[in-house]
Amino acid sequence: MGEQKRKDLKTGDFIFGKKNYKFMFIGLAFIAIGFILMSGGGSEDPNVFNPDIFSFRRIRLAPTLVLIGFGIQIYAILLNPNKN
Repeated sequence: MGEQKRKDLKTGDFIFGKKNYKFMFIGLAFIAIGFILMSGGGSEDPNVFNPDIFSFRRIRLAPTLVLIGFGIQIYAILLNPNKN
């Protein structure tokens, strides 16, 4: 009985379907774009303050894109690939 269960588990099927992976890559793209938008804004001289670090892009847009990306990742994981 135990041998049959192990053989059934070794079928080589993927856990996620093509649709799941598509959503995962979309989520990863959102996260990567968000982190790219957060980068930069530094000053070459450490004694000079650069107010560009408080721009709309770095404070609002980039973190929102990252959170949307994480939401898409969660949806991709919970999506049932066998549902029609």
